Parts: sequence; structure tokens; C-alpha cells
Amino acid sequence: MAAPPQPGPYMPDLPAVPAWLNKGDNAWQLVAATFVGLQSMPGLVVLYGSIVKKKWAVNSAFMALYAYASTLIVWVLVGFRMAFGERLLPFWAKAGPSLTQDFLVQRAAFPATAHYGRDGVLETPRTEPFYAEASLVLFEFEFAAITLVLLAGSVLGRMNIKAWMAFTPLWLLFSYTVGAFSLWGGGFLYQWGVIDYSGGYVIHLSSGVAGFTAAYWVGPRLKSDRERFSPNNILLMIAGGGLLWLGWAGFNGGAPYAPNITASVAVLNTNVSAATSLLTWTCLDVIFFGKPSVIGAVQGMMTGLVCITPGAGLVHTWSAMLMGMCAGSVPWFTMMILHKKSSLLMKVDDTLAVFHTHAVAGVLGGVLTGLLATPELCALDCPVPGMRGVFYGAGVGQIGKQLGGALFVTVWNLVVTSAILLCIGLFIPLRMPDDQLMIGDDAAHGEEAYALWGDGEKFDATRPETTRTGGGAGAGREDTVEQRLTSMGARGVTIQL
Repeated sequence: MAAPPQPGPYMPDLPAVPAWLNKGDNAWQLVAATFVGLQSMPGLVVLYGSIVKKKWAVNSAFMALYAYASTLIVWVLVGFRMAFGERLLPFWAKAGPSLTQDFLVQRAAFPATAHYGRDGVLETPRTEPFYAEASLVLFEFEFAAITLVLLAGSVLGRMNIKAWMAFTPLWLLFSYTVGAFSLWGGGFLYQWGVIDYSGGYVIHLSSGVAGFTAAYWVGPRLKSDRERFSPNNILLMIAGGGLLWLGWAGFNGGAPYAPNITASVAVLNTNVSAATSLLTWTCLDVIFFGKPSVIGAVQGMMTGLVCITPGAGLVHTWSAMLMGMCAGSVPWFTMMILHKKSSLLMKVDDTLAVFHTHAVAGVLGGVLTGLLATPELCALDCPVPGMRGVFYGAGVGQIGKQLGGALFVTVWNLVVTSAILLCIGLFIPLRMPDDQLMIGDDAAHGEEAYALWGDGEKFDATRPETTRTGGGAGAGREDTVEQRLTSMGARGVTIQL
């Protein structure tokens, strides 16, 4: 009589490995979620803390940190199922918690994503990845979190941190979940055939429009800050941007919900577009301003990543290069030329130009995807049979769908963001008072980013040039300012930032 099989990791009835679980798919989705998380934490936290003036480094980094943490709690309480649950309205799903074992260990599914033809016949079944719901909740949370972190870039340097703390959960519930369900969760734009592969509209257009709207209602920075807002650490800014770039492999590579052919194409196209856009933006800076700007290069990288996102897994790599060229030139034009000629754009103080780098680049990517998406790649990932770009026989109707989707996301974010901020403004001032804006981090948090004079000590410039300290046998000696600084651990050149 044969001996019974020994327990092991490949037993078909192993409780932690049900028959529907694909370990490779699950591992990649968790890795992709981590990559996207690294874009926010520490990527954008570092980038925000270094791209602003020294006096706003702590506040800017903390706004990103707080948005990330608060999003996770709201997401598992009700947010995930509002974005990816059962249909409630054409643009919204039913709210519910994502906290119990019964829900989290079952196979992941998008209940509203089944697509039916005009005759009522099922054409595409609902999406059901081969891993647990818990992996999907985590992955989609990272997308929701980075959207709010990107939005924060528009209001750095003056928004009341208490108002920001109230704003983040409300915007997530009433704005982000609507866009996510409408375009990804099976809502009316999804069923209509609007293409948004990985968030050109859901994430970037919404954060750009909402950020611009928030900047309008919060009000501008101090005049001195608007005129001179130099980064306090360009090297750290590049490091944060690098984390953002490499993290985009999870952003676009995780969108098919499996490590398949679409994911491979998407990751390659993402890198090609980012590199092309960076080079295009840099060349334009050299041509028009005589020298390459490092800040401009990071912005060009960003616009390339944003522009490819709506179609990363759906276009040829030569198309990704073309999209990168457009991403490095069109937002450059709107930021460097059009911005200075528009009274509205000049009036609204969008601190990090999120409108240009995300809203403009997001719409641009959506339109280009409507032109360049190939039928073969669309067949692997899109829910509506026969989807393709205009250049491959779709007709101009696909461009109309892309523009219609952009219009809905724009109007919804404009209205909802305004309503949320006006309601918060009734109870909490949206903008810090001018006397606190003069100080910055110390006024907002009681903390500063850099200890310029030794280990947390501050040098008192009002003290006399020399000071008498106790010496041996009661004798005193005079220390110069340089000696005092040396004893405090401050050596070399100290620059007042």
C-alpha cells in the first residue's frame, strides 16, 4: 500500500493555496503594489521635501506622508468597495468595509466589469485575477494614495495643515472613487469604451484639475515665496524623481493584474516615453534659455510618465517614443509660454505646476492613446471587443470617447473639490495666516528640516562678537564666533537659506 503524500508547498489542498490562486500572479501584484507605494513613500515625500524652500521642507513632506496614511484607513473602511464594488449608480459602487476574512481571502473580482453587447449577450466576463482580494485592495490603495499626494503639490507652501487633514478623506470618498469606478470598476465610461489603461484620467487628470481648483480656493503663497521658491536640495529632488520613475514599473506593469505580455510591453513603453520626454524638455530648455535645467528635466521625466500611462500596454514602442516627444513639448509650451500669457493661470498659484505636468499631460496621453492603440494589444486588455485607435480603423468616435471621458473627470473634480473646500472653509481656515507663512515649518509644526548650527542648536547672531567663558582657576577667556561655532559642531561654510 502506497504511503500517503507528505505535506508540502505544492499540495493541491494546502489551505493557504486554493485552486484558483496563481502564486506568480500574486507575487507580482504584491511587488507592483510595493513599487507604487515607493513612489509615494519615500519618492514624493523626498521630492516634495527637497524641491521647496528650506522653510517649507517639513510641511511639504508631511502633507504627502499624512495623505498616504489617511488614504489607507479610509480605503479599507469604505473606499475600495465604493470604487470597485457592486454597481450602485453609473458612476459609483456600493460602499462597504474591506476588513473581514470572509471578504479578503476570497478570489479577487470586479463585480461590475462584465460587458454585454447591445443584444444583451455577454461579450466579456467580469475581471477575476488569480489571487486574493487582499492583494487587490492593497494594489488599488497605492493608486488612490498617490493621487492625493500628487494633488498636494498644487497647494504646498501655504495650505493650513488642519484643513489638509480634513480634505484628504473627503476628496478620496467623493471624487477619487467616482473616477475609479467610472473608468476602471465597470462604470459608464468603462462600458462606453473610454481607454484609460493605468490612470491618465483616474489619477493624473483628476489630481491636476483638483489641485488647480484647490490652489484657487486656498489662495496664493506670499509674494516673496512666489517670486523665489528655489529648491533646498536639488540632489535629493533627483533621488525622489528617480524613485518615482522606477516605481512606475509597478504602476503600469501591475495594471493588467498579472505579469503577462501586456505588462512587459507597458513597462518598456513607460521607460521609453519617460526618457524621450526628459530629453525633449531638456533640449527645449537649451534652445530657448541657453542651458539645461535640472528641475526642468525632472518635470520632463514626469510628463513622459504621465502621458504614456493611459496607453502604456496598448501601443507600439515607437508610439511610446512619439508620445514622449509630445509629453516633453506640449506641457513645456503650456508651462513656459501659455502660462505667462493667461491671466487665470498666472492668478492661480499652482506651486509645483501640477496642472501642466499631470492634467495637461494626462489628457494628451488619453487623446494620443485614442489615436495609437493597436487592436492586437487592446484585445489582450480592453473590455469592449474591437477597441482600437483611430489610426487602426476605430474612426473618430474613439477620440470623442476619450475627450468625453476627460470632460467628465474634469467637471466632476472641479465641482466636488470646490464644494469640499468651501465646506471645510466654514470651520477651518484654508490658508495659513501671513505671519505664519513668513516663518514656515516652525510655525506649522514646531520643527525645522535642518539643524544648521550643530546638533539641533541654533546660533544666536545677536550675541556679542566674543563671549567670556569660564577657565581654569576662575580665569576667563574670550571665544570668537568661529570658536563658538566649532564647539557646536558647525564647520565649513553655512549658507542662510
